[in-house]
This record gives sequence, C-alpha cells and structure tokens, in this order.
Amino acid sequence: MAFSKSTFLALLSASAFSNIDAFAVLPGARLQTVSATSPFIRPFVSHPPVASSLLVTLSSVDDLISEDEDDEPEPDFIVSAEDLDAPTNEDFTPSDRFVHMTNIQEAREKYRLHENDSGSPEFQVAGMTERISYLTSHLKTHPKDFSTRRGLVAMVNKRRRLLNYLYSESEERYVNLVKSLGIRHKAPGRVESREEKYGRFPGQKNKKKHQK
Repeated sequence: MAFSKSTFLALLSASAFSNIDAFAVLPGARLQTVSATSPFIRPFVSHPPVASSLLVTLSSVDDLISEDEDDEPEPDFIVSAEDLDAPTNEDFTPSDRFVHMTNIQEAREKYRLHENDSGSPEFQVAGMTERISYLTSHLKTHPKDFSTRRGLVAMVNKRRRLLNYLYSESEERYVNLVKSLGIRHKAPGRVESREEKYGRFPGQKNKKKHQK
C-alpha cells in the first residue's frame, strides 16, 4: 500500500497523540482512518487490506534483543566429550616405518653391553642387521631404487668391517653375536705370505734368450 507524503505525516502525528500503532493491520476488518475531527489530518479513503490471519506490527528493538537472549547459544566445539570416549570399530595399524624403528630400538637394547652403551660392535651390528633386513624387503618391492641399493651395499660392508674388528677383539663375543643374529660372515684369517699363497703353483718358465 502506497501513501502520499501528506498522508504519511498525518498518520505519524495521529499515532503520537493517541498512542496508536499507525501501521497495525487488523485481520478481517477494513483499515480505519483516524478521527476526522482531528485538526492535524484530513480524512482519506481506505482500501481493503489483503486477507491475512496474522497481525502484522512493527516490533521494537527491545523485543528483538529479548528474543535473542532467550535462545540458548550453540556449543562451540566440533566433537563432544561423549563422542571422544565412545568406542570405535576402526582398526588402526601402525605404519611400516614405525614398526621398523621399534624393531631397531628393541634389537639395540637386547645386544647392548650396558645401559648407556651406544657404540659397542654388538650395539651397532644389531641395529644395522635390522636396517639391512628392512632395505632388502624394500628392494624386493622396488627393484629399480638404485640409491637404496647403493646404501644397502655400503651398510653391509660396514657391518662386515665391524664383525672383523669384533673377531680380532674377542672371538667368543663374535661367535655368539653371529649365531644369535643369523649373519653369514666368514671370519677373517691370518694374512698369508707370498710363498704360502702362490707356492703350490708351478714357477714361471725361464724365457729363452735370443741367440745372436
């Protein structure tokens, strides 16, 4: 419904004097004009309102604030405490890397000589053996991983040198370690002299001198 400027001002002034909501629409009734005896406004022709079963009024700011305060605030969390404690059916398996690092730690703790041991041949060989087994299984799945293959060969050579050193220090410790870890290693022997190494072969024939 459209009002002219003069009509709108008249409605506002009439509502101010008589405490009437100028924009109230009563259901099932025609819009009543303000009393024509008022000296401030002029009577105007009313139009039938749109049929409605609701009473439309302008709510004040206080009413809107009170309605907002009545609403309970939503909880500010994603998962409730009950959901965290609830049992789940999902099976979480540790990663291969986690299992590998755990096995290395257990092997080192098993073969260390004392509590603070971190550099004995047994400690190092036990960790390297577990690492070598892991890299070997990795290369079976990824045969073209040449950088890993190079590191594996270097680690095997380092373990062999450590076992040679352990054999020279204590043959008993060497035998126990190789047997418990299942390492294929040939114990180093005494370095043979030239005569002992090549004495069983026939000597070189003398070359014939050219006769003039």
